[in-house]
Amino acid sequence: MRILVIGAGGVGTAAAAIARRRGFFERLVLADVDPGRAQTAVERLGDDRLAATAIDASDQAAIVELARAERADLVLNACDPRLNPPIFHASREAGVTYLDMAMTLSHAHPERPFEEPGVKLGDEQFAESEDWKQAGQLALVGIGVEPGLSDVFARYAADHLFSEIDEVGVRDGADLAVEGYEFAPTFSIWTTIEECLNPPLIWEAGRGFYTTAPFSEPEVFEFPGGIGPVECVNVEHEEVVLIPRHVRAKRVTFKYGLGDEFIDVLKTLHKLGLDSIEPVRVKGVEVAPRDVVAAALPDPATLGERMTGRTCAGTLVTGKGKDGRPRATYLYHVADNETTMREDGAQAVVWQTAVNPVAAMELLASGAWSGAGVLGPEAFDAVPFLHKLAELGAPHGVEERDPSSPGVAGVGAPR
Repeated sequence: MRILVIGAGGVGTAAAAIARRRGFFERLVLADVDPGRAQTAVERLGDDRLAATAIDASDQAAIVELARAERADLVLNACDPRLNPPIFHASREAGVTYLDMAMTLSHAHPERPFEEPGVKLGDEQFAESEDWKQAGQLALVGIGVEPGLSDVFARYAADHLFSEIDEVGVRDGADLAVEGYEFAPTFSIWTTIEECLNPPLIWEAGRGFYTTAPFSEPEVFEFPGGIGPVECVNVEHEEVVLIPRHVRAKRVTFKYGLGDEFIDVLKTLHKLGLDSIEPVRVKGVEVAPRDVVAAALPDPATLGERMTGRTCAGTLVTGKGKDGRPRATYLYHVADNETTMREDGAQAVVWQTAVNPVAAMELLASGAWSGAGVLGPEAFDAVPFLHKLAELGAPHGVEERDPSSPGVAGVGAPR
């Protein structure tokens, strides 16, 4: 397999670092608008199968040309989702398999933003699914950790653990700390602002999709791995769009453990208009306020040496087990920053995201996963994926919880 990775930021570089330990690919090209950043990453990793080059990810024609020149079989989009359209369309035009970790952006309902969805995450990509299918091409969308591994957990639970599902609730929390910064997001602040300040999406059987106010329905969820209880709130995320397509459940939600300080910062940015992507003129220069915020904060990819703690991504499934009795099961993955930095030189959040597309690429290379059209991870058999993650040093865990209080941790071990 010949791979073209668009974006040499934290996740793209971490994906290359993880992939270099495997033998499933012939060549991997790391392409970035800053060729120096890509070249530095390739030199650090020290693998003759890796190469670096320059690319403007907003230039569809340039991506097509590069994919053809490299004879790429697959394009991994490791850029912010605002750049999805040109990369997605270029992959279709070049005739290659496409992977991303976040889907095309949503647009709130113009009149009832906190009650009804407008354009949902990924709608623009799913609208082209038939074209991909007719061409025999696969666009595997949302194959990071969330969405991605969380969707795989939902599919595994539906196939192997439950006879009836009441709710699939993705729950994410961490105890990460970054020394020397009062405020330092561990993932792209551009993307974080987008998903946290947009109206959260919920899906219910019989009702369909609806939205709520940002940070709604707070609940305390106890995370494993020593993280402990964290307050989680509703956040817009792709799982709510993806999971109902292939997993039968009565309700699908996503909640994120942001913390009061983080929420206060996001609310302040919104009040001041600093979350806007519409350019404003400053001393004769057009600049988007959100880009200024992103530029003023440290690059998340550089925080690993200052970071301590763990991050947990997981899916809580409630309903009836295969025996017909009430069941609540939390399937999860914990990444420890000390471990990810030692093994691959990547901080925990970006490593936990990057390991999943690497697992998917290896399954696609072997033929264990295959398909055509625009599909999410929940469309595929979960078992080979979970086995592959374990091979990559990322075994998952399973906790059985009390169905009457599933937010409280139970007992379980890595599987």
